Amino acid sequence: MRSSFSIAATAALLLPGCATVIRGTSQKFVIESSPPSADVALSTGQACVTPCRLKLKRRQGFTATFTKAGYEPFRAEVKSKLSGGGAAAAAGNVLVGGLIGAAVDGSNGSLNDLTPNPLKVRLIERGVAAPAAQPPTDSTPKG
Repeated sequence: MRSSFSIAATAALLLPGCATVIRGTSQKFVIESSPPSADVALSTGQACVTPCRLKLKRRQGFTATFTKAGYEPFRAEVKSKLSGGGAAAAAGNVLVGGLIGAAVDGSNGSLNDLTPNPLKVRLIERGVAAPAAQPPTDSTPKG
């Protein structure tokens, strides 16, 4: 009886969390630019030319820096946020996997999604001013 309990306890400790198994710690991520063929350097050390598809770790957000000859450089922030699927997996951990599964999933990013995905950026030509915001119109009667 005691050895069966020890085996079961050891197996439970070695099993990863629910979200880790179902969702994984990485996700497919799409980067697009207008115009296309822009160089993109991620703060994670990865790089690509738009449009591109990467497999990225869910755990932390990053900065994407876009460059293209004749266009202004552009930086975009991508956040790592708790996702709906991750919240459901976390609930499953509490019910089935217990604290160990929840700790594994919480620490490896499998509960999160990178947003926005796809990351879509419109580059501005050098020497062309960005569209200015129109001042609000005052519709208050004077008098």
